[in-house]
Amino acid sequence: MAEIHGTWDPRFDRVAELLQTNFASGGEVGASLYVSIDGEAVIDLWGGWKDEDHSSPWEEDTIVNVFSGSKTVTSLAVLILADRGMIDLDAPVADYWPEFAQNGKQKATVRHLISHSVGLPAWEPPFSIDEAMDIGASTARLAAQKPWWEPGTRASYHASSFGHLNGELVRRVTGRSLGQFIAEEIAGPLQADFYLGLTDAQFPIVATVYPATDEGGPKVPKAATAPADPDDGLAVERELSQRTRLGSFSGQKRDALALFNSPQWRRTQFGGSTGHANARGLGRIMTVIANGGVSRGRRLLSPVTIAEIFREQFAGIDSYYMKPIHWGTGYALAPVATQEKGPLPFLRPGKRTAYWYGTGGALSIADAERGMAVSYVMNRCQSGRASLNGAYYTAIYDALERPRAAP
Repeated sequence: MAEIHGTWDPRFDRVAELLQTNFASGGEVGASLYVSIDGEAVIDLWGGWKDEDHSSPWEEDTIVNVFSGSKTVTSLAVLILADRGMIDLDAPVADYWPEFAQNGKQKATVRHLISHSVGLPAWEPPFSIDEAMDIGASTARLAAQKPWWEPGTRASYHASSFGHLNGELVRRVTGRSLGQFIAEEIAGPLQADFYLGLTDAQFPIVATVYPATDEGGPKVPKAATAPADPDDGLAVERELSQRTRLGSFSGQKRDALALFNSPQWRRTQFGGSTGHANARGLGRIMTVIANGGVSRGRRLLSPVTIAEIFREQFAGIDSYYMKPIHWGTGYALAPVATQEKGPLPFLRPGKRTAYWYGTGGALSIADAERGMAVSYVMNRCQSGRASLNGAYYTAIYDALERPRAAP
């Protein structure tokens, strides 16, 4: 039976038991889980196997593709540049990337770009994964494209295009690729196992990803194919949803097991989807937001820039998900008052919770109100009611709400 390894504060015994139970039952193949409070790790666990054949154990340094969990690190890269005065969040993107001004995007701002409101949620269809892999050409295509709405007037998840857009912004400002910037300015200083663009020498520490469905894409509602009903109050959202899927590589049918474990995918620097990490790596990075800008003694953001994250940019039905989402600057925000049936329906209300997640269940959460970061990664993707991320999240928050036993 797979054993769990690592450490945890005794108040989180139930969380550790749950992880062990899921390894024993086969609900998990391999996974890691990390929680920090006020910058200190209170859960740092890992266990299971890198593969379904149980031929290679999940080690302390094992990493796995975290899919869209990568976006939380990409957004942090842009915010670090803003914090250093190298980027103005409210300046036009074209100030740093002149070609971006094409086709009515002259006034689109950096804040729009990292808040899923710039109007480029996908490429004009049709579009393929092979085209996306040519990052230079596909990014130039986005720069030339007309936005699907006036930037800043609505928001819809930029599932496939987010990494191309923001990676190019970082490159234009720093002269470095997004992967290089993250390695040198975020992951390296924080001693965080997060990599965007693996070397072949790192392949042995990578766990095999097993998709949740035959196609392996994110479990999102199917796009409408019937003509729009003029009395449908969400007709615009449904049309955008359909266009997004047709113009995204993230929603296409393909051999997911082969693609997501391929050398090409692992080497590629898609800032929105090809990041590889373990929970400790993601957690140390999200601790920056949860802990006032500081993680492992290194300050990466000022409180002023952190406050920008929690300035709501959009609240309403996101066209990609057809669910309510609150978008802040670079991150989704938890609802403030009551729980909602958003992308993570188990998420509890919070005044200062920034988050996103990856296909299959990877979590990357910063609860600044509690000073807490929560991260979880796994190699067997889950979906719907079979997802385990909500069970871990609930167990963590339940433990915080229970009175501590007397010493």
